[in-house]
Parts: sequence; structure tokens; C-alpha cells
Amino acid sequence: MRLFVYDIPLTVRFRGISHRSGVLFEGPAGWAEWSPFPEYDDAEAAAWLRAAMEMAEEGYPAPVRDTVPVNGIVPGLPPEQAAARAVASGCSTIKIKVAASGERIDDDIARVAAVHAALPGAKLRVDANGGWSLEEAAAALRELDPFGLEYAEQPCATVEELAALRRLDLGTPIAADESIRRAGDPLRVKRAGAADIAMLKVQPLGGVRACLRLAEELAMPVVVSSAVETSVGLRAGLALAAALPELPHACGLETARLLDGDVTASPLHPVDGVLPVRPVVVDPALLERYAAGPELTRFWLDRWRRVS
Repeated sequence: MRLFVYDIPLTVRFRGISHRSGVLFEGPAGWAEWSPFPEYDDAEAAAWLRAAMEMAEEGYPAPVRDTVPVNGIVPGLPPEQAAARAVASGCSTIKIKVAASGERIDDDIARVAAVHAALPGAKLRVDANGGWSLEEAAAALRELDPFGLEYAEQPCATVEELAALRRLDLGTPIAADESIRRAGDPLRVKRAGAADIAMLKVQPLGGVRACLRLAEELAMPVVVSSAVETSVGLRAGLALAAALPELPHACGLETARLLDGDVTASPLHPVDGVLPVRPVVVDPALLERYAAGPELTRFWLDRWRRVS
């Protein structure tokens, strides 16, 4: 099996990184991506590898829909830039990043207000990545209430905080992300009554089929999101969204636009807020263009050997 290590710059700093890298390889069922974030340990990276092997060896379950609605994504930008990015996405649902390190709640409110003013008919959701304390989250959601948020994603870091926030009944549904995908027990959020909505990401949770089983056990609405992958990895998220029996919300699969390049000549970019469920054809010339340098290649190949 030949492994290709890629390194693609981002169009804007996201999750504290300016480049995205990972491993691509081809199996009997098609191309696969393995791209756990560098700070994840080998045990956590193993779930991502299970997902990649599923992509390469088994392919995807049969879809029940041929298109998937997606949200635009707005990183932690100043208000004017945030509004412009939201409009440019062409989506009628927008996810806005909040609670970034060094920012105040007032900064988040200004960003949300700017997007709301630019797209008054859009559905808005915020993602704090666990960055607020319980008290901060409660204060922020009260301030954001006039914007009619669709939900707040991982407003606090712990399941206990999410459950306590939900008990306050502030009117904004709570979605769990890290408390599912980085948890030893992803069903704990359900038992604790800590979430109204489950965010599922294919690579961190071990594959499309594993996510379908988990969705059934969680028995709550699901939003499929990405891990800022190339279109190869994003295709797995698209397959999950296409296979779910119900899909009540737009999915977080617009992230290919965060990359300043891709390994396919036809990236998975939505049109009018919708992605078609289709294959991704890898372009050898683009694999070469975005090939990682020697040091980064060694990092990924050493990691692969440890995890596999």
C-alpha cells in the first residue's frame, strides 16, 4: 500500500492551525484519508485509522438521499469579515465560531450580530468548542437569545456542565461534539440529559457504520460534521449524512473551502447550500503539488507505523 502525505495551507487560521496535513491511500473500495490532528495521542488516532480502513476496504453504505444540505462556516473573524464570509458561502444555515482564546463574549455577540444583519433569514448556530465555563455559557446564550440560534455546539467542556446548562432551559438547544467524539463513553451525554443534538464526525468515531450504530443508540437528532479534511475524508462524512434515516438539520460539511487547495480537481464545494452525494476522484498531479516535505512526511509515516 502506497501512502501519500499531504500538506495543504488553510485560507484562514482555524482551530489554531494554518495548514492541514494527513495521509491518503487507495484501497479496493477507493481512496481513504487518515488525518488525526497532531496533538491527538496514538490511542485516539487509532479510531481515525479504523475509519480510513473502512473507506479503503469496504466503501460506504447505500444512501437514502442524493443531496445533503450544509451550513456555511464562519471562523473567529472580525464582524465585517465574518458577515462577508457567511454571505459568500451561499448557505442558508451558518455556523459561527465563538469562545476563542483571548476573546470576550462581546466579540462573539458582535460577530453573530454582523452575520444576522447580513443574512436576516438564515439559521444561525454557534460552536464554542467547550471554551465557555457554565456561567459564561449561560450569560452568552442569554445575550444571543434575540438571534434565535438553532443550537449551541459544545458550549462547555464537560458533560456535567452541558447537563447543568441544559437544565437552565434558556431556550437554545444544546449540541454535543467533543463530549461524544473524544469521550471514552459517547453515550454518557444521553444518560446525563446533556444534549438535544448529537454532532457526529466519521474519522474520530471510527467510520460511517460505527456512526450509524451510535446514532441509533443516541436516539436524538444528528448533525454530521467534518474534521477539516480534504474532499477524500469529507466524502466519508457525506456518506454518513446520506445514509442516516433522518436528517433534520444542515450538516457541517462545507469545510473544503477552508483549504487553499485539494487533491481532486472537483472538490466537495456546495452550491446554494447543498452537496451532491458523489464520488471523489483523486488527481495525481494535485497529490504531487500538495506533497508534504521530508520532515512532515517522517512525522506521519512514523505515526502510521505506531498506530497500525
